[in-house]
Amino acid sequence: MIRLAGYTENEKVQIAKKHLIPELLENHGLEKTQITIHDDVILAVIRDYTAEAGVRNLERRLATILRKIARKVATEVEGGAQASDSVFTVETKDVESYLGLPAYEHEFAERHPEIGVTTGLAWTSFGGEIMFIEATRMTGGGRTTVTGQLGDVMRESVSAAYSYVRSKAKELGIEDRIFNEYDIHIHFPAGAIPKDGPSAGVAIATCIASVMGERPVRHDVAMTGEITLRGKVLSVGGIKEKVMAAQRANIKTVVLPEGNRKDLSEVPDEVKEGLAFVFAERVEDVWQQSLIPIYVAKGDRKYDEAEYRSEHQPPPSRRREPAQKPDRPEQRR
Repeated sequence: MIRLAGYTENEKVQIAKKHLIPELLENHGLEKTQITIHDDVILAVIRDYTAEAGVRNLERRLATILRKIARKVATEVEGGAQASDSVFTVETKDVESYLGLPAYEHEFAERHPEIGVTTGLAWTSFGGEIMFIEATRMTGGGRTTVTGQLGDVMRESVSAAYSYVRSKAKELGIEDRIFNEYDIHIHFPAGAIPKDGPSAGVAIATCIASVMGERPVRHDVAMTGEITLRGKVLSVGGIKEKVMAAQRANIKTVVLPEGNRKDLSEVPDEVKEGLAFVFAERVEDVWQQSLIPIYVAKGDRKYDEAEYRSEHQPPPSRRREPAQKPDRPEQRR
């Protein structure tokens, strides 16, 4: 089987404008001057009504819109109007009236850093997607529970990640007793979608380190990579699709294995624009980019680096002018 990389969203928009729409207009008996479809409309159809690497479903959705417009034109002609007088402009707000409710929903980056939530990058047959991994801990005896529709390879990644985090507990500032006194539950949302593969290893390890060490994970960082028991980060596939998913989800920093540095050349420049890339050789490199340091605990909440510095920064010095002594009246003899 030979896998071909899918089109980017910008490439799909250009294909629709230059090839699909002109052909569909001719097939439906419409003139180019009668229909105006803006780029944001095509983009909305791509994101909300299709999930594919190619453009076949996009063509079908656009055909549905033009078919309904052609019916309106025919109705106006029957009423005595000229066909050339019928002009339609399709806007983003009109898409739902033509195609119904959106058929697909894509994930977007979280708004705030959270403890026990990491953002991974996954490859699917329809392209790339971001994938959240959640973990929580509770008082227990050191058991590990994993839920979600996972394959054997991903479950093995959970075991390897847990073992490596425990071996690095001292460096992470985690007391070893915590692993014996608490149970941990790792969950992969969207349970109806099967998930398998080793590329979520670094995201799983970061999630476990976050919840056991009570350290928030940066919400605008997404990562992918396989890990070993020695902490090495191995290269994975589907880099182009994963980077496209990160850009669509408003991610700011993408952490990739060092072995995938060469694959970044296949990603179009418009997709890489606005993204910062970090190449990791070890899991510690990923933690350095994603885990927020905790400096002090106060009450029932913990302060991160920015809060700690803002509270402990000395106030700007203000020079106080010496107070002038009031004039004293002359003493009388």
